Amino acid sequence: MKNSFIALFLIFVNLTFAQKLELGNVTVAELQEKFHPLDSSAVASILYNKGKTFFEYREETGFRIVTEVEVKVKVYKKEGYIWANEEIPFYIGGSEKETVSFSKAVTYNLVNGQIEKSKLKSENEFSEQKNKFWSSRKIVMPNVKEGSIIEYKYTVKSPFYSTFPDWKFQKSIPVNYSEYVTEIPEYFYYNPYRKGAIMPSENTEKIRSSMRFEQKDMNVNIRSGGKKEYTVVDYTTNRVRYILQNIPALRDELFVNNIDNYTVALQHELAGIQYPQSQFESFSTTWENVARKIYESDDFGSQISKNNYYEADVNALISGVNSDEEKMSAIFNYVKSRMNWNNFNSFLTDVGVKKAYQDKTGNVAEINLMLVSMLRYAGINSNPVLISTRANGISYFPTRTGFNYVIATAIVNGKTVLLDATNKNSLPNILPLRDLNWNGRAIQKDGTSEVVNVMPQFNSSNSINLVASIDEKGIVSGKVREQYNDYYALRFRDNFRGVALDAIAEQIEKKYNGLEITDYEVSSHEILNDPVVEKYNIKNELATEVIGNKIYFSPLLHLAAKENPFKQENREYPIDFSYPMNNRYRVNLTIPNGYSIENLPKTAKVNMENDYGNYSYTISSSGNQIQLLLEFNINASIVPPDDYQTIKEFYKLFIEKQNEKIILKKV
Repeated sequence: MKNSFIALFLIFVNLTFAQKLELGNVTVAELQEKFHPLDSSAVASILYNKGKTFFEYREETGFRIVTEVEVKVKVYKKEGYIWANEEIPFYIGGSEKETVSFSKAVTYNLVNGQIEKSKLKSENEFSEQKNKFWSSRKIVMPNVKEGSIIEYKYTVKSPFYSTFPDWKFQKSIPVNYSEYVTEIPEYFYYNPYRKGAIMPSENTEKIRSSMRFEQKDMNVNIRSGGKKEYTVVDYTTNRVRYILQNIPALRDELFVNNIDNYTVALQHELAGIQYPQSQFESFSTTWENVARKIYESDDFGSQISKNNYYEADVNALISGVNSDEEKMSAIFNYVKSRMNWNNFNSFLTDVGVKKAYQDKTGNVAEINLMLVSMLRYAGINSNPVLISTRANGISYFPTRTGFNYVIATAIVNGKTVLLDATNKNSLPNILPLRDLNWNGRAIQKDGTSEVVNVMPQFNSSNSINLVASIDEKGIVSGKVREQYNDYYALRFRDNFRGVALDAIAEQIEKKYNGLEITDYEVSSHEILNDPVVEKYNIKNELATEVIGNKIYFSPLLHLAAKENPFKQENREYPIDFSYPMNNRYRVNLTIPNGYSIENLPKTAKVNMENDYGNYSYTISSSGNQIQLLLEFNINASIVPPDDYQTIKEFYKLFIEKQNEKIILKKV
């Protein structure tokens, strides 16, 4: 079997790379391919992905970065249609702007044995402005079907050579071939950073390049009779070609923060520039320098200093309030209730805090910088905190794009409180889940900054009380009371805000096989400082198994977990639980008359290494009553991949324990 797989792999490699890797070279065999040879589950694959980033010189503007990318995609299933669309973001927020253009965009299909081409039409290519800083260019490819091949090329031109484009070799679908070429003039010094588990091959060479300057000297113009004369400057360009072949799809796993953090990719940091006959100019920086420059921006620091637009409202709000904690709560709740987030992430304001306040709508910066300003106005020590959201990932070196969001701190009673007013359901130190991404950087009034850990430092709790009885047919009926605190409560409120009670009950029924719910009610979901409490009646005919004169069931009934979420043999990514957690189950069961307990699981307690977590399982019986108290704790937000086996084994034991059976025997 192993030899057969190797033979198939070699045949696939030979067939793939015997073909020319260029646009327009589509074969009948490629169109006939029904599934990916090395990953039959793939909905699509990248047949090849070639990119090149080089420097283009213009006398009027100097150097600019140009990136050209060619893509060839094979679609196998309808779920792969999404790969027929492309969206490229580009920066427009200044006097200098980036541009994006598409070309050679074609869909290929096999029709009656012939290759049919469908070119991209103008109405399927468009731009969409996200905010005053960013726009995107999009294409939607025509006539896409199962079996289609899509090709296109795009070009990005940027004057910002301090921001070198990233190259992702790995995707969420297989990539047969990925090649990236960088051509960097000798004047520019970049530090390359490689990430991911696979390293590409590299080939380096030096090539000769030149740039031309017009002679501006008046004497030259006189001697040449007014004709333009030019000086040509030769320089060396460093070319590096990176190649990876047969890259497996990057599979997202449970409890992963942002899978892009672990994608096989290449990044470049501008370390410095040295033009001929000039001093070396260093661009290497620190996170503190990045934070200071952001603070000095007109769309950041100066927005905090503005207060005339809210003075009267805040004065009325804190009149007669003495403690800083009460002032903080009053201002925080006021901003949350007045302002509405427009779903734009940014650490810079768009329309400005004053207009946002008038319109009652703003981006992240407008809402949270406004909050910082109001807290300072009220005499509370408050600072903005730059962070990168979970979706934005983790930056491997200091850069402005490493941040995309800003929250607030308040120093109250000597303790630092984290605040984000963009979410109606957030509380002090209960941030929206998108914020929970390692560390941020708090900026003081003087522009200095310090690291702030934004990960929760306390266990959020979820407790379930189940009182039920089992009849002689094995049918379970009873009552459930579930209470959510802290982040559990935030998630409930975020998920079910405005959702009808019947719809919530229906979702619970879908979660548990055979469960029927009646009389569902929920309380305190609108009172943010109180826990959320659900109550409902249950009936379940599938929670037990009746065999002859015996009844078998888990003491947790429908609540028992069936599968270990950690199935992989090994893991390359940290395990991200988002927040530490405490889960408690109290179960009281009444067994049917005429039955006795033949088997009862044993009490157990398990502690993980490094205090990552533990569970205790205490079970007892008296007469026809069975009581279970199960407590399950995860004490860390993030567990490193080196400790994956510890987590995997712990969950294995925990789930096995949950599924140990009580056996009732008819007397």
